[in-house]
Amino acid sequence: MKTAIQNRSLNFDDTSIAFAHQSDSKLRKTYLIFALMNQNWVVKIGTFFIKLAIKLGLPVKLLIRNTIFSQFCGGESIADCQKTINSLAKSKVGTILDYSVEGEDNENAFDATTSEILKTIEKAADQPQQIPFSVFKVSGIGSVDLLEKVQEHPEDLTTEEKNAYERVQNRVDKLCGYAASLNVRIFIDAEESWIQDVIDEMSYHMMQKYNIAGKTIVYNTFQLYRWESLEHLADACALARKESYRVGAKLVRGAYIEKERRRAAELEYKDPIHASKKDTDADFNSAVHFSVDNLDVLSICLGTHNEESSLLCADLMTQHNISKSDERIWFAQLLGMSDNISYNLANAGYNVAKYVPYGPVEAVMPYLFRRAEENTSIAGQSSREFLLIKKEKQRRRGC
Repeated sequence: MKTAIQNRSLNFDDTSIAFAHQSDSKLRKTYLIFALMNQNWVVKIGTFFIKLAIKLGLPVKLLIRNTIFSQFCGGESIADCQKTINSLAKSKVGTILDYSVEGEDNENAFDATTSEILKTIEKAADQPQQIPFSVFKVSGIGSVDLLEKVQEHPEDLTTEEKNAYERVQNRVDKLCGYAASLNVRIFIDAEESWIQDVIDEMSYHMMQKYNIAGKTIVYNTFQLYRWESLEHLADACALARKESYRVGAKLVRGAYIEKERRRAAELEYKDPIHASKKDTDADFNSAVHFSVDNLDVLSICLGTHNEESSLLCADLMTQHNISKSDERIWFAQLLGMSDNISYNLANAGYNVAKYVPYGPVEAVMPYLFRRAEENTSIAGQSSREFLLIKKEKQRRRGC
């Protein structure tokens, strides 16, 4: 779907706004980090040696904390994140505390993660202006293998597995119920297609239970690189309108394309992902159009680093006379990335928040490796992030 971008109050190339929160020394550090990540070979070699050093117990934690960790994470604990929360708030950008520990897979770890997410909800309730949302992944509080079996072979669950799945459902309800009791909005993040149906089912149940009386507490995540997601969004709204509750929708493109395509090929089922990025972009923008047309039953957050889609939503808000500060529409990006979108939107008066991952350095390394890989150069071209930082350095030098 082609849409003329008419909004002239936004300029995502304005680096003076995008990096106003960074001192000259911080900008130089950011430049060096992205300059390194812009080299594919550096990222590959660096990732290998960091993994090896951690495995061997070598003292690299301080180096990691002062470089890539400080760029993309708020700290190792909620308390550590307060400095980042305050910094973002000065620029009218909210914080979404994201406990990003991965790889734990036992009941004690699931309970511990649930307890930590409850603390992020409490923090959001204490600082509602600075922390507009909480977030969690169902795979962080339940076994992926179990979720997959529930989705694909529910009839084969053992009594022990049924009890384990009930505990997962109880954890989800505990988080959403606590968020509702404190009037904190909460995202349920999207995951791989082979467990997403189960996550969707739990998300819709939580919406029916807590998104009542005109409030949108629970948000499900719709991955628009899946060719069926746009239809799922429309169906969710139709059911909500019929049963008198609100839908919360975080719109994203998707994060598991390689895994999805590989598994579909190996198991010989239809690829759930659009054949091209063009098709994904078209569905994402169609979802934005649909959402703006259905705000009577829908609240959205555009979780996107795409400038065109962000401008499209801003433009549609202008066309429909929707206030920039309307609480039904938010924009979100990851900490340390796409500051040109986040800070320019916030400066113009739109609702914006940054995902702020946190957790022990060793535990969030999988997340950091993904961020590094996302920012590598492709076919010799410099990344958008690197070029913008370079432009701001030149602007400050008066070049």
